[in-house]
Amino acid sequence: MPKPIHILNGPNLNLLGTREPEIYGRETLADIEARCAEAAGGLGLEIVFRQTNHEGELVDWIQAAREEASAVILNPAAYGHTSVALHDALKALEVPVIEVHLSQPAAREPFRHHSYVTAVCDGAISGFGALGYVLGIKAAADLIA
Repeated sequence: MPKPIHILNGPNLNLLGTREPEIYGRETLADIEARCAEAAGGLGLEIVFRQTNHEGELVDWIQAAREEASAVILNPAAYGHTSVALHDALKALEVPVIEVHLSQPAAREPFRHHSYVTAVCDGAISGFGALGYVLGIKAAADLIA
């Protein structure tokens, strides 16, 4: 069995279900984790699912994924628009990386139109809500096969 897919989530995603549900939906992060575990299990894969509000911790997890993961699915949240540190950590990975956003950043405020992480990811999925994570797992599974 391959190493698990690491699904890493950035700031404020712990508030899903209650924070701006008209943008981010009503599913909680625990709901999304359950969806991901089911989707991965159906493909014979395992996941490690984490969330943090701290940029440095996210960088640490990305660095750990170099040895511990077969792929990374990253929802950098706001850090995608601000973090060169995430960009640099992702550049050091030699496993597939899929960027996921619940909303469609290109359809939102102008400051959300740029992502520092997109350029160092294998692909990006946005605007499909929690389904984007499942699509990311399917994409990662194809890339690691």
